[in-house]
Amino acid sequence: MGDPAGSGEERPRRRGLPRWFNWFLFATTLFTTWGAGTLYFPERTWGGSFLNGLIYMASLMGILVCHEMGHYAMARRNRVAASLPYFIPVPSKLAPIGTMGAVILMRGRIRSRNALMEVGAAGPLAGMAVAIPVVLIGLYLSPVEPIPEAGFAEGSSILYAALKMIAVGPIPEGRDVILHPMAWAGWIGLLVTMINLLPIGQLDGGHVAYALWGEAHGRISRLFHKGLFLFGIAAMAASAATAWGDGLRGEALWASAMAGSN
Repeated sequence: MGDPAGSGEERPRRRGLPRWFNWFLFATTLFTTWGAGTLYFPERTWGGSFLNGLIYMASLMGILVCHEMGHYAMARRNRVAASLPYFIPVPSKLAPIGTMGAVILMRGRIRSRNALMEVGAAGPLAGMAVAIPVVLIGLYLSPVEPIPEAGFAEGSSILYAALKMIAVGPIPEGRDVILHPMAWAGWIGLLVTMINLLPIGQLDGGHVAYALWGEAHGRISRLFHKGLFLFGIAAMAASAATAWGDGLRGEALWASAMAGSN
């Protein structure tokens, strides 16, 4: 985002990439997210897989677009020269979600901490405003079935567990929600928002932390960098221990441990 606390005159706008390139990346990301949805939510018929891909694509891209446009709108409101979002498409074989998100380039200084706070916080707030109802609807559409012996289990959080309780209600022992494409897209939206809110570097949380604490943001960022790895290991171990106690072994145990890392 450049120098977040600069207070001089706004720099002259530099000629950036042509606007058609933004739309090209956006269209390509629509395709790769659709491909991820069809690949990971296959049906017996091609039409069913195609529809699952569309549902997943529309849900995930809706969250990401709202997130990025939240930043863009606040940047324009605070008279900061900003580009349209550059979405990052990734083939589904390389990344199961079909994208690595998006970035917006800031071409000028953000003149005050209040403006920095608005620009940094607007994206996660706008994304969450869409992600929460997407998760609720997706979970409502998701069947509750016996836990498979092998497969991927999504990670949880206090918010996600609360949304699951609202949408599904109590889940019997030995059963769990088998995620609908919309629910999976919403879960990814929550994960992306959580990662972006970490008070590290150029993440959204880093900008908010700088707006709140100024130069102390550097110390906070270094602390989180050091602590995240150890926290991830502890979460994986705790998830694996719980899965072991539930009788899971082999691939199912490994999947549960990896879910703990999320």
